[in-house]
Amino acid sequence: MNNQRRNVLKTGSGAALLAILAAAGIITPGMALAEWNKTAFDAKSMADTLKALGAEAPAESKDVQVTGPDIAENGAVVPVGVASTLPNVTMVAILIEKNPNALAASFVLPEGTEANVQTRVKMGQTSNIYALVKSDGKFFMATKEIKVTLGGCGG
Repeated sequence: MNNQRRNVLKTGSGAALLAILAAAGIITPGMALAEWNKTAFDAKSMADTLKALGAEAPAESKDVQVTGPDIAENGAVVPVGVASTLPNVTMVAILIEKNPNALAASFVLPEGTEANVQTRVKMGQTSNIYALVKSDGKFFMATKEIKVTLGGCGG
């Protein structure tokens, strides 16, 4: 089904074609929508974000790695990655301590998926980046400080 969706998007026919495919039952809203935790994304503090994710007391773990530059010249596009060697990882989240909203990204991983995600985030200022991983129902975390020389969140 993913190939069908890609082919539709490649044609460039836009929303009308997508509406026709949805009406015909070929694609469904669930195919395009990710799991959304509005409370977690709206939370302002780290504690509120962790609570909304169900991870109030994650353990520090050397089996979780957060990667990114030591210094980001532009806070609007900071490459960040999270990888873990823990078994049965079902969720990976990236939290930025000093951003207006701490949760920058959250990924739900299907069973058997390698726990390795890469993305770009906005950072308003120098901050700690937290990689949060859910493995076998427990939460684990790693931290990395990234210095920002030009803010991307209104800075």
